[in-house]
Amino acid sequence: MAAPDGTLNCEDFSMFQEGLKVMRTIDDRIVHALNTTVPTVSFSGKVDATQTCKELYESLMKAHLSRDKAIKACIAQKSEVVVQLREEREKDSDNLKLVKQLRKEQTNLKLMQSELNVEEVVNDRSLKVFVERCRIHYLPPKV
Repeated sequence: MAAPDGTLNCEDFSMFQEGLKVMRTIDDRIVHALNTTVPTVSFSGKVDATQTCKELYESLMKAHLSRDKAIKACIAQKSEVVVQLREEREKDSDNLKLVKQLRKEQTNLKLMQSELNVEEVVNDRSLKVFVERCRIHYLPPKV
């Protein structure tokens, strides 16, 4: 699971994915959040849509940054493990257990790296939905 501070379990890929799933909750529920917080034209006087959209955007950006940092931290950690195992394999190339462990870690590293692509798709989708609903009330700064 993802810790409250945005760290992920980098040792076990299934736990890594589970942590990302929890961290992506805001993106998964963006449509619901927009429907319940951004007013329609008939209710526009009762809620400050500009402030609501701005706060939602800031929450999205904070979540995206947190996930990006967590994924990259796990990739860095796995990369170090792979480098260490490669060095050990060079010293003892006949050790099948070591070779299997290296392959496992390399596979996990590739899977974690592919999560960066998934993250890009999730972020783009969320921002597209956000802009569609909030463009009248709040335009985020260009990055």
